[in-house]
Amino acid sequence: MDNTSDIATLQAQVSELTKRLTNVEDRLAIERLQFSYGYYLDKCLYEEVVDLFADDGEVVFLRGAFKSKESVARLYIGRFRKKFTNDYNGPVFGFLLDHAQMQGIVTISDDGKSAKGRFRSMMQAGMHMMAGADTRQWWEGGVYENEYVKVDGVWKIKRLNYRCAFHGTFENGWAYTKPNFVPFYTEADLYPGNPTGPDAIDYTAVSWPEVDVVDFHYPHPTTGAPWEGQRPRPE
Repeated sequence: MDNTSDIATLQAQVSELTKRLTNVEDRLAIERLQFSYGYYLDKCLYEEVVDLFADDGEVVFLRGAFKSKESVARLYIGRFRKKFTNDYNGPVFGFLLDHAQMQGIVTISDDGKSAKGRFRSMMQAGMHMMAGADTRQWWEGGVYENEYVKVDGVWKIKRLNYRCAFHGTFENGWAYTKPNFVPFYTEADLYPGNPTGPDAIDYTAVSWPEVDVVDFHYPHPTTGAPWEGQRPRPE
């Protein structure tokens, strides 16, 4: 092998290693982005949450689709901040809302400009008896199937698709959760009729005791078979 061939081989190896390193760094950056989302949401830092989204970012929550960064702000600042902290951007006495972000699986696109990620959230929440009349405590769990985009070298949330799997009171657990425990958005809730409502409705979401499989964005890790959608229910 001559020197020219040696150099070409080394250049190819460096290029491949650089690509692999960039992929690893991108996956770590997206995990950091998603984990930061959970930490900010824990402490009711809703303005910081909105800043994690791209300008054309979107959130799907309780069947409501909020289809721009302005709409995302309508959800986090217009609904959550007013409801949970009386329009204060930050934690308030006696209110607990912890969103642990776990089991991240991130897939970077071939061009390195976009990505998809699946995460799980396990939430514990409540209002302390000394914080007001609405004393309560509950559990919540769900799955994210998200999309991300790299903007000027910075990863941002393109689409946060949160599919809540269950709610349950702390006292009785999830075995006694009534259907539609936290009501889904409906057509009657659409913006601008509802000033904090979504732009559209996604009817595919269900909640406990109904169950489904949130589509996997990645193929099976050992067979390589792509996910083909919801399994049919047994008769």
